[in-house]
Amino acid sequence: MRLTKALLSTQRVWWLSLLLLVICGSTSFASGRSFNIALGPRSGTIDSWGSYRIVPGDLTGFMAIAAGSTHTVGLKHNHTVVAWGNNADGQCDVPLPNQGFTAIAAGWNHTVGLKGNGTVVCWGKNDMGQCNVPAPNQSFTAVAAGSDFTVGLKSDGSVVCWGNNDAGQCSVPSPNQNFIAVAAGSFHTIGLKEDHSLVCWGYNYFGECNVPAPNQGFTAVAAGTEFSIGLKQDGSLVGWGGDPFGLGQLNVPTSHDFVRITACRFHCAGLRSDGSVACWGSNVNNSALHVPAPNSGFIAVAAGGDHNVGLKNNGSIVSWGEDTYGQCSVPVPNQHFISVIATGNTHTIGMTEYNSVAVWGANAQGESATPAPNQDFMAISAGNQFTVGLKSDTSLVCWGTNTDGQCNVPAPNTNFWAISSANSHSLGLKQDGSIACWGSNTYGESSVPAPNQDFMAMSAGYNHSVGLKSNGSVVCWGANSNGEYIVPAPNNGFESVAAGNGFTVGLKQDGTIVCWGLNTSGQCTVPLPNQGFVAIAAGYRHSVGKKQDGSLVCWGDNSFGECNVPAPNSGFTFISAGKDFTTAIRPVETIPVNVTLNNFVGNMFTQQFSVLINSSSDPSFTESLSLMPQAMGGYALSTYLPSPWDFTVSDSHFLGLTVMKLDPKPIDLLELSLVNGDANGDGQINLFDYVVLDSKFGSSDPMADLDGDGQVNLFDYVVIDQNFGAMGE
Repeated sequence: MRLTKALLSTQRVWWLSLLLLVICGSTSFASGRSFNIALGPRSGTIDSWGSYRIVPGDLTGFMAIAAGSTHTVGLKHNHTVVAWGNNADGQCDVPLPNQGFTAIAAGWNHTVGLKGNGTVVCWGKNDMGQCNVPAPNQSFTAVAAGSDFTVGLKSDGSVVCWGNNDAGQCSVPSPNQNFIAVAAGSFHTIGLKEDHSLVCWGYNYFGECNVPAPNQGFTAVAAGTEFSIGLKQDGSLVGWGGDPFGLGQLNVPTSHDFVRITACRFHCAGLRSDGSVACWGSNVNNSALHVPAPNSGFIAVAAGGDHNVGLKNNGSIVSWGEDTYGQCSVPVPNQHFISVIATGNTHTIGMTEYNSVAVWGANAQGESATPAPNQDFMAISAGNQFTVGLKSDTSLVCWGTNTDGQCNVPAPNTNFWAISSANSHSLGLKQDGSIACWGSNTYGESSVPAPNQDFMAMSAGYNHSVGLKSNGSVVCWGANSNGEYIVPAPNNGFESVAAGNGFTVGLKQDGTIVCWGLNTSGQCTVPLPNQGFVAIAAGYRHSVGKKQDGSLVCWGDNSFGECNVPAPNSGFTFISAGKDFTTAIRPVETIPVNVTLNNFVGNMFTQQFSVLINSSSDPSFTESLSLMPQAMGGYALSTYLPSPWDFTVSDSHFLGLTVMKLDPKPIDLLELSLVNGDANGDGQINLFDYVVLDSKFGSSDPMADLDGDGQVNLFDYVVIDQNFGAMGE
């Protein structure tokens, strides 16, 4: 056999025997290298659900990306999927089990994932059946997502389409065979054949299905709205179809150095061979086409509705363009947040333990652009397209829209110790117990009734305001068309208040909640048992209460899933309610870990670890992280999942190691030693790993360079010999 001959080469065996005699005594090689994952104290991560989603965890360690109309999807090296941005149809809620994914695609409002077993999973909007995978759900090798339809490529070279077929975009022409790639636009589909020709079907009013001659030499395709782009073998681009709005999506660059292309709606992005990205077409807000510097090191790019996402060679993600739903501006990493968050209509603010703020979501009026210096913040609040921050010197800073004077803090701008903002006005609680109001006063929401004194808390609603007096009574002013400031008797014993859109929520000292005002969506109907509450929040048409055990209860409108608390529903430390979404901080646990890479002499800090944490208390709870140390001293690993845990660590060509049912108390240090030599990544060290080394011998391939010395040589064969027969867990 060829395999046997390759492995039993007399010369190879002789050299290996000599190397084993010389090297086995080398302590530095045999023991490998280790470093401590220094787990410092952590505050919390932010989770958001409802009309838009942010990602609990970090945005590193990705191997593929996809962009929908207003959401972004990333595939991690550990084969889990994360999604953020617009979540009005659940397109960011990855179904469990979130594991085993090998490819992803994003449509307008739905998401598609391909599993390693050849099955397809779809989630999000399903009004046209775009998430109903036809049977048999098996043997898929690639997926693409159009506006409201989905395309799947089978292992036999055939194409399957499902969802909206009004323009024939799901009617694959005969012969349905020999396809090797697919692309989906708004209303048409493109298939790439083995002979590098293209077949297009669906809407063709603008000629988007008329492939220009010669129809040959294509290596990749992309489909937008009413246009198509093809990549040729010589690295050149060809565009065809229509440009009815004159946005320039068919003005393809003339160079011959492209290796990937992507298109969506009215713009395109292409990856060049030097790792830079070129964009052309529609340029919404003058930002969709402007690749942030440095424009280098990209390995993939995806074009969304009016935004773009780029994947860097270090596994990180860069986004630019329209950011109405936070599809471009998730804080990275999502950690270090303390118990202060604020939600406006379309943007969210988190304050870190370093007293700086992170803002994401819409930025049309500069509401997400924190003015310098971003430091010394003590509290934050968000209104409709504006933001207010309280500094440590008791002054206020406002940014964003100022159409109603909502950024004009009344003099003197000092002695504030609490703030609250809503639709178009703000309240500031002074140290003397008085309240200052500014911004809109259309309904009297900025006119504090006399006597303006003895206040200990306050909350700004959409058109009314609420103040809590030191004697436990509540005072309301502003709009009252729904009875939002008629406090039900007895008006005493309150310890906190929250104002929504036409309704008010009050928390009593005995842990019960009282609501009054508008109740068209049940936002004032507190679910039973009404007891044990310690915090409240009010949104546009929904309410949120936090229990003593850190679990959340939501009630009222749930049109966007704003009341669907993601599991695990426990341990939340802070809550906030936006227009049609909810945001909360999860506490994190930390564990000190020491990782040893056996038979490794290279730079530890070039290694990227995949970590999968399962909560043993419920197998459905998982969290995935990709850890890449940035400097000597390690990095922080933290999880929001409840202990005990199953904790798995893996790295390229190292066998994965799992520690079962790990409880952080009283463990002081967890030692993990990873076995080296799995060159083909099949979870075991066997003859096939030698084959990989044979094929890569003399190169610097990182997967085959087992010992990390920068080259694939005989020393790497020694690694396999020493660990031959080992299997991953």
